[in-house]
Amino acid sequence: MSKVSNRTKIATALVGALALAGSNFVVADPLADVQKADSGLHAASAASQQKVDKYFDQAQDMLFEYGSVADERESLKSYNDYVAGLVADQQKTLDSIQTDINGVDKLRQGVVPLMFKMVDALDQFVNLDLPFNTEVRKNRVENLKNILNTAEVTLAEKYRLILDAYSIEREYGSFVAVHTGKLDLDGKEVLVDFFNLGRVALYAQSLDQKTAWMYDADAKTWNKLEDSYLRDITKGIRIARKQGALDLFGLPIPAAETAQ
Repeated sequence: MSKVSNRTKIATALVGALALAGSNFVVADPLADVQKADSGLHAASAASQQKVDKYFDQAQDMLFEYGSVADERESLKSYNDYVAGLVADQQKTLDSIQTDINGVDKLRQGVVPLMFKMVDALDQFVNLDLPFNTEVRKNRVENLKNILNTAEVTLAEKYRLILDAYSIEREYGSFVAVHTGKLDLDGKEVLVDFFNLGRVALYAQSLDQKTAWMYDADAKTWNKLEDSYLRDITKGIRIARKQGALDLFGLPIPAAETAQ
């Protein structure tokens, strides 16, 4: 082989090597671009994932806040319904009270005349009754008359005082009592012990226990008792004063009136 041929082969080999090298450089550039694009995609994907996570967290917070607001709304609705029920019940109570007030006005119109009639009847009863505790009982009636015309005393208090007076008079009918006082006999005053058996009978005995009288409600006079009753009336007076043991005693009593 000639030197020319050898040189040609060497040159061809160098050209092939250069060509191969050149081809490697050409292939290497697109791969780098792909790797670079892939890295960009990963970065963009990571950024997108961060945004998604951020929006998810915000959505969760908003959902929790919505749940809290919804619960609070239900709680407020229940409370408002409760308050509305209270208001309605209070309105019913106010309406009932107003109805009662209107009724009281009508009741007052009927009670006031009734109270005046009750006091007048009590006054007549005291005047017609046996004359025991007369001054105290008449003063009580006069006090009631004054109270009825006093604006400072409430209607309820006036009515209560009248009922109290009637209760006291009722109790007089079942008690036995003795008190010392003066008995007017034909213009002459005599110190006596007044002894009353409820409203059945009223007696008087001189302090020396030598004379006794019984009140005649029809004639409004005092009739002298027979001396035979002196011992029994003395016994009754001692028992009433709790100065003697309980025992039987006999005294005359007014005859019962015949029913008409």
